[in-house]
Amino acid sequence: MLVAFCLLMISLSWWVGRYVEERNANLSEQARAELRGYAREAEQAWLDGGQAGADRWLAAYAEVHPDSPATLVGADLQPLGSQPLSAEMHRHMTFLRGVDWPVSRHSKTLPWLRLDFPGAPQRGSLVLQLPAPMLPGRYALAWQLIINGLLPGLLTLLFCAGLYRLLIRPLNLLREQANAWRADPLGVRLSPAATTRKDELGELGRAFDQLSERLQGTVALQHQLLRDLSHELRTPLSRLKVAGDSELDGERLRQRLVREVDGMQRLVEDTLQLAWLDAERSPRVPEPIQVQALWELVAENACFETRWPAARLLCTVPAECWVLGDLDTLAQALENILRNAIRHSPSHGRIGLHGQLQGEQWLLWLDDEGGGVAAEDLERIFDPFIRLDGSRPGDGGFGLGLSIARNALQAQGGALWAQNTRHGLRLNLRLRRAVEPSPATVLADASL
Repeated sequence: MLVAFCLLMISLSWWVGRYVEERNANLSEQARAELRGYAREAEQAWLDGGQAGADRWLAAYAEVHPDSPATLVGADLQPLGSQPLSAEMHRHMTFLRGVDWPVSRHSKTLPWLRLDFPGAPQRGSLVLQLPAPMLPGRYALAWQLIINGLLPGLLTLLFCAGLYRLLIRPLNLLREQANAWRADPLGVRLSPAATTRKDELGELGRAFDQLSERLQGTVALQHQLLRDLSHELRTPLSRLKVAGDSELDGERLRQRLVREVDGMQRLVEDTLQLAWLDAERSPRVPEPIQVQALWELVAENACFETRWPAARLLCTVPAECWVLGDLDTLAQALENILRNAIRHSPSHGRIGLHGQLQGEQWLLWLDDEGGGVAAEDLERIFDPFIRLDGSRPGDGGFGLGLSIARNALQAQGGALWAQNTRHGLRLNLRLRRAVEPSPATVLADASL
């Protein structure tokens, strides 16, 4: 834009300057018309009265322009009137300008012009010194000031005003938003005029809004975690205080202390895990994971811990189902989802994992035969410390499992959402498809 403006200013100054210079170097249309009228009148006076007519016209012209000598000459450059040519006229007869010629402003004297008779140019001409009022270029200095000073200055002022409106105002808005963050209103957003632009400033504005939204979400989550964690810790701490003040025997007191401490430890670990997943933004290097093998490992651990019959844990995911992700976080997410399904399914229920390839992604879904959840709670179940069954903290979990699972999948470019079915609740997982590794690669990894 700056280069284009500079080139425009150069070309505009050159073109306008050239135009004005040409206009100042030539006689005006009015002056040329007036001089041609003099030639026509002189010719008519000479045709009507001969030498006497020429003298009368020259006398009348001298009254109008006393400072502009004039004469009428024939084709032989001899005077047509009774007055002989003066020495100055003789000297200028060798070079006479036409009425359309440019006039130099640097000449010390007024130029001499020759205007042929319009009716019969071969008979004679009017020779005169240009009257001073007709000299062009009287306002040349003013035009130079306008062209070289006023006009570029005005255009530069308009250009700078446009640049300010285009560049500085959005930067001021960004500065105001950054200053607003210091006052802690993280909900402040830029105006649509700054974020809908199609240039780099628009991208910067959208990045600022995304950053502000990210900061607001992180701070809100931290506040919520601190608030909920302090609330969840009050109950086990109160029970520990009651147990310490009671008259329980040593073994029963020890069992109570171990149970409460284990619950608080699990609560703190899950809370820290959720906070870490939300704050961690440097993804690990993804690796291909076979879902079927991962399910077998997770299902075995879940059956051992919950004593759930392995026969009622089904998996129809094909062996060629390989996904990209981090093994540890994906295993933890799948384990949390499975434990949640076991916790809310009847003892005779069945839980199944199924999958389907959709383009470059695998869609997995885990079905249980529980009671499902209300439609308005399908998103709330992924919020931290949400327990829709009203269970006591620690007995039915702390409401962190599904929240950890969703954050873990989102960190790997996946997604997790819930929906109700005729038999219970379905949790859907979307993960990136991975190319199935060759047997040689698998053997090499196993040896390592």
